[in-house]
Amino acid sequence: MEHTLRAFDEELALLKAELSRLGGLAEAEVSDALASLITRDPRLAQQVVERDVKLDQLELQIEDRATRLMALRQPVAIDLRRAVAALKLSANLERCGDLAKNIAKRALIVSETEPMAPLMRPIERMGRLVLRRLRDALDAHSRDDLVLAQEVWSNDREVDEHYESLFRELLTYMMGDARTIAPCTHLLFVAKNLERIGDHATNIAEIVHYEITGEQLTARPKLETMEG
Repeated sequence: MEHTLRAFDEELALLKAELSRLGGLAEAEVSDALASLITRDPRLAQQVVERDVKLDQLELQIEDRATRLMALRQPVAIDLRRAVAALKLSANLERCGDLAKNIAKRALIVSETEPMAPLMRPIERMGRLVLRRLRDALDAHSRDDLVLAQEVWSNDREVDEHYESLFRELLTYMMGDARTIAPCTHLLFVAKNLERIGDHATNIAEIVHYEITGEQLTARPKLETMEG
């Protein structure tokens, strides 16, 4: 019996280690995608696009491990929540990787247009904020830090407010100069992708809270934007 319990604990520890690795990959993808846009580096952007497959493969590996763990070990209470949380966390992190890849693809296009430094500054600010949210959510998971998870969740609207401000600023540029319509459209998609990564960071914080406490956080309404 003791051997069985030890083996089960080792499986859970391995699952958590793989989640930490996936989180690190997702965070790096977001960071590099943002950097490739800000620095107009098409080679880095292409690397982000190509690396996404590794993240997808690890997500599938975690999904398979968590599913087999639940089927064979039939965990209960906190152990069951950890397995379920692993499935949800890996799905959110895989989506962050997809969104980072989308940003990198936009960066490839934007790198061929005229520089728009005044618009890159607010994009960079929003990106740094989103990265901090994602990093804090991942730290909350790795350390089982309930306070940090609640802090990430509580500050969700800060990202929405940045997105709303940037959305309006980009529209103003587009209305003022028709030549900016194409690059600003790509930056609008970048901003939306960043906003969605922020949402996934909030989701991760909610999952961590559930994993630790067994209780669901009550969702708050999103900030209304000009796009509805």
